[in-house]
Amino acid sequence: MTTLRFAILRGLYGTSYATAVASMMLISHSAQAQAQAQPQPAAAGATSESRAPTVVEQVNVVGTRRLNASATDTVAPVDVIPLVKASETGGNFDLAQTLANISPSFNSTRQTGADGADLVDSAALRGLGSDQTLVLLNGKRRHSSALVNLFGARNRGNTGTDFNTIPALAVDTVTVLRDGAAAQYGSDAIAGVIDVTLKKRKGCEAVLSYGQYTEGDGKNYLGSAYCGFGLANGGVVALTGEYLDRGRSNRAEPGNPRTIGDSAIKNGTFFLNGEMPTVPTGKLYFTLGLQTRDASSGAFARSGVTEDPADSDIPVRNSLAMYPKGFVPFINGDIADRSAIVGHKMQWGEWNIDLSQTYGFNDFRYNISNTLNASIANRDLVSGGRGISPTRFDAGGFSFQQATSNVDVSRFFPALMGGTNVAFGAEYRNERYKIFAGEPGSYIDADGPGFGGNAGSQGFPGFQPVDATNKRRNSVAGYIDLEVDVSQALKFQTAVRGEHYSDFGSTVDGKVGMSLKVSNQLLLRGSASTGFRAPSLQQAHFSSTFTDFISGEPLDVVLAPNGSAVASAAGIPKLKEEKSTSLTFGATFAPSKALSITADLYNIDIKDRIVLSGRFNADNFEALAPTLRALGVGEAQFFVNSVKTRTTGIDFTAAHRAEFGAAKLNTFLGYNYSKTEVKKINTPPALVGKEDVLLSERERLFIEQGGPRTKATLTFDYSVGQWGSELKFIHYGKQVLGTFSGTAGGVPNQIYRPKTSADLSLSYALDKKTKLTVGGTNIFNVKPTSQDANETDNGFKYESVQFGLNGAAFFAKIYKSF
Repeated sequence: MTTLRFAILRGLYGTSYATAVASMMLISHSAQAQAQAQPQPAAAGATSESRAPTVVEQVNVVGTRRLNASATDTVAPVDVIPLVKASETGGNFDLAQTLANISPSFNSTRQTGADGADLVDSAALRGLGSDQTLVLLNGKRRHSSALVNLFGARNRGNTGTDFNTIPALAVDTVTVLRDGAAAQYGSDAIAGVIDVTLKKRKGCEAVLSYGQYTEGDGKNYLGSAYCGFGLANGGVVALTGEYLDRGRSNRAEPGNPRTIGDSAIKNGTFFLNGEMPTVPTGKLYFTLGLQTRDASSGAFARSGVTEDPADSDIPVRNSLAMYPKGFVPFINGDIADRSAIVGHKMQWGEWNIDLSQTYGFNDFRYNISNTLNASIANRDLVSGGRGISPTRFDAGGFSFQQATSNVDVSRFFPALMGGTNVAFGAEYRNERYKIFAGEPGSYIDADGPGFGGNAGSQGFPGFQPVDATNKRRNSVAGYIDLEVDVSQALKFQTAVRGEHYSDFGSTVDGKVGMSLKVSNQLLLRGSASTGFRAPSLQQAHFSSTFTDFISGEPLDVVLAPNGSAVASAAGIPKLKEEKSTSLTFGATFAPSKALSITADLYNIDIKDRIVLSGRFNADNFEALAPTLRALGVGEAQFFVNSVKTRTTGIDFTAAHRAEFGAAKLNTFLGYNYSKTEVKKINTPPALVGKEDVLLSERERLFIEQGGPRTKATLTFDYSVGQWGSELKFIHYGKQVLGTFSGTAGGVPNQIYRPKTSADLSLSYALDKKTKLTVGGTNIFNVKPTSQDANETDNGFKYESVQFGLNGAAFFAKIYKSF
């Protein structure tokens, strides 16, 4: 079965990956053989150098603590996704979209009309939130973005890891553990774990790419280069540099001033990855990542002079002297991302020891352009001026940093049972979250409440001094992990992890799993685990005060942090961890030499899930009125542990290979069905009877169907001689989202019918080191089902669902190795 899947992956993803898998299998076999062999005396005349211990290359597979295991040794489902071919010939230029078009259980939505979420692609597994999947880089915890998704975002209320801070050409493989793993890796691993492994092989390669939508916009330019150099002491250093210029696209109807489509993004990225021997059985390893991102997204349009004055935004959100025809504010983000890993692995007798330090930092600053503060313009007008305001504002921003120290120890005991691996370790993590206030013009109400102009910069009001925060927390954890080969056919795994957080307390979680090889063709596997996700600092301390207008009247709204005066007055309890219980049962089956099948059923229950509440005011929560008046605001909303959900589903894969003389055809089918349901609303005592505000139908649907419940990919890879081609179908199932008016208001929900997109590429090897690829994505120009634009989150005729809203695109790519 392993040989079959290796052959198919070789055809689908390239020779480099095949070599990597072969090496992994060989190392695994060699390491086990070495462990079981008796030591031999040194040969006569051997030098001390020839007798010196040899550093055995260690291969780590997510989901197991056993060194030099292969992905087929784990008792839980593990997908190894190579990025070799995708980076050489694929039509997607960033990592998030590349993975979304390969893995059925992985979803990444490119937003529009969702403020800061337009500038960072969120990603998730199995239809759960983006912060319920743990992301690792080279086996070490990756930091999240400083952004918390709000308002128009699919993953509203969630934080998550920004995959697009990692250049695709730097990546060797992406390993996906589709199983609850908090007992092994800690917080966030409820839906699973994604481990991004960077290249560190010798040699150089480069990619130049161009793409655009068939409607003529969204021009993408990509230049990426990788070089791995051997060091004199036997180590290696790999460098990757990338520049991506993604142009803005616009699908707004003629006459609509909005900008609906991809945000404009310019990324400059540098990664360093390597290792070098130290002591005879040890090595130092290191990784450095740097990215700067200049991004821009269009906000909702503000109207100018209109035939019906009631439809005009003058003077509430506009100025006649500045934008008589209306305008579109642009939300611009200056994003800096920094990461580093340094560690040392060594053998001490029969024990393997890994000491590491990981650091991550994400800084997100807003500046709003092509805008105005209408209250400043109105004050100027009232004072005898023309009615002018600045057109650009520093609106502040936020940052998140994370430092993680780990010690991991393991040993394989070949004589215990059929072989037993014992692993234990400890972790210390320190996190810090800041919010920075913007310049006064980005938030002030210059002409006073109720006097014409809306306060703050249009498109995105700046953070106020009262919103500024600087919060820290730390956590300590310890774990023990056992893997036992009861026999050649039966494997057993168990893990226990305890963790203490300085801001909410402690948690203990466990996992058990086993696999049974019924025959050479059939393997059964299953696991049960408990898990948790700590509330992020972003959720606990995000604060924003802004002015909204209800029926033409100004209304200040506060998104109040946990523990604030207004949150306490509303009876919002202190945030605590989300708790989960996961069950998985599956099988792998190879009925013939040409076919391999896997299927895994899963059930994930999450209680105390953190959501962003609706807005509470004096009308729907009379007891809160005095506090709101004292703060000078009219409405408030909060993060609260208030939902219990159940997610059930199945992951299915089938791989087939065929040869027709010199031609080869590899076929791969991947299918995921994931259904999330809100089973209960855990209402705080002070909010009993206000469940419809705490979680509206619209917000419930975002939780249940923020991503399609069904997704499938079918890939045909055909090659003969110097020619290669790939045809991929990506199917997205039905999706139902809410509306602003809601079904209670007589407006039906948004129903998005199932859609199937197709990608096609053709490659030609000009020589052994040069490859030219041309192709198209979504070649049949499929778009989502049209809706009522007045009821969608982004104010357009369809949301950013399924495969996006831009339509067909074409690309050309040239790959060169040196």
